[in-house]
Amino acid sequence: MTNEAAASGDDADLGDIQRQHWQSTYLANPGMYGEKPSTSAIQAAQIFGAAGARTILELGAGHGRDALHFARAGFTVHATDFSDVGLRQLRERADSESVEGLTTEIVDVRAPLPLPDASFDAVYAHMLLCMALSSEEIVTLVREIHRVLRPGGTLFYTVRHTGDAHYGSGIDHGDDIFEQGGFAVHFFARAFVDELAEGWELRRIDDFEEGALPRRLWSVVQTRR
Repeated sequence: MTNEAAASGDDADLGDIQRQHWQSTYLANPGMYGEKPSTSAIQAAQIFGAAGARTILELGAGHGRDALHFARAGFTVHATDFSDVGLRQLRERADSESVEGLTTEIVDVRAPLPLPDASFDAVYAHMLLCMALSSEEIVTLVREIHRVLRPGGTLFYTVRHTGDAHYGSGIDHGDDIFEQGGFAVHFFARAFVDELAEGWELRRIDDFEEGALPRRLWSVVQTRR
């Protein structure tokens, strides 16, 4: 497929293609990210704990290494993903290790979150917002996150940004979305982070690296007013 065709929208729905790609990836590589929690999850757990949070909604939990970390730390965790394969792996591991306080649900964040208003103290999304979502879908999703958070609740998310080595390379799908090795990423500009913080209290933005490339990311912490 040419870059022009991808950017024009002539290809099939990118989100659905990515969902199938992740399903296949989890089937071929169970526990592909390992058993240890990400550095972001360790940091988020500290921030959530300091804020007095007890209930966490994780968006894009995958096979659950971070969700399990939160549950072991004493939080009540609702882990969601659009991959039933990843969530099945999460449930199997939680059951085998007798981890309590953890529920799972298949959720496609392109649709309204099937959750009640003001039902969580914190929301965690590690590299979920920078997947194959349009800017409009991301803005809508952050509004939904605001809705399901309790007043004063905390959102912790991480995204790859435009300083990343992969930004501008690979298949160009438009809207700052580029695909490398079958994985599509929406790279964030700082102005977009600020836009998503409108109506929130923006607490901090930290630049960090992850992986062998290395990937360049921001972690963002903002609270519901």
